[in-house]
Amino acid sequence: MKPNPLTQQPTSQDRTLLRNTLLKLTATQKIVCAVVIIAVVLIWYDLLNRLIAFGNNIDYDGLHALGVQAVNLLKQYNPFFWWAVVALCTLIIAYFLYGFVRGTQRTVRARLVKEETVTLLASQLSEPAREVLRWAWQDRRDPISVGDLQRAYAEMRNGRAAKITLARRHAAVLGVADPLPAEPEARPTPIP
Repeated sequence: MKPNPLTQQPTSQDRTLLRNTLLKLTATQKIVCAVVIIAVVLIWYDLLNRLIAFGNNIDYDGLHALGVQAVNLLKQYNPFFWWAVVALCTLIIAYFLYGFVRGTQRTVRARLVKEETVTLLASQLSEPAREVLRWAWQDRRDPISVGDLQRAYAEMRNGRAAKITLARRHAAVLGVADPLPAEPEARPTPIP
């Protein structure tokens, strides 16, 4: 008896192929993000050292009108103030870097995949892996995007093929139409 390909799991070759495809599609974004982060960290480290040196070189002796105790208090807490400024600036810079990385990830996730890449994947992926890819590609009116491939890869690793098979078995037991047809039906495109 021939085993049903839908009860099988995607192979490690499927995951490797999809991972390598994703690496090719997202390599530029990852390199740009790494270069920007390294550049900002190096620049901020230089500025941080200059800021701390500036704070250590401040002379409060000209404020003798405030009194000796006030001047001593300023001198005592001066390093803490400048380190607090450094910590605050570091948090602000980290926030903007995080936003930059998330923005580039959203941009890459929305990028459409070329037809040649989809053809290559369709010809080399096993049937369970293609089934997971069809599941991840939810809006059939839009072409497959990098985000769809990323979701398919994550779901392959989490056993989505077995869940799809189980959902079909549950639908069969309950007498419900197949919730996930193997091939999508042609939907009419709404006319504006």
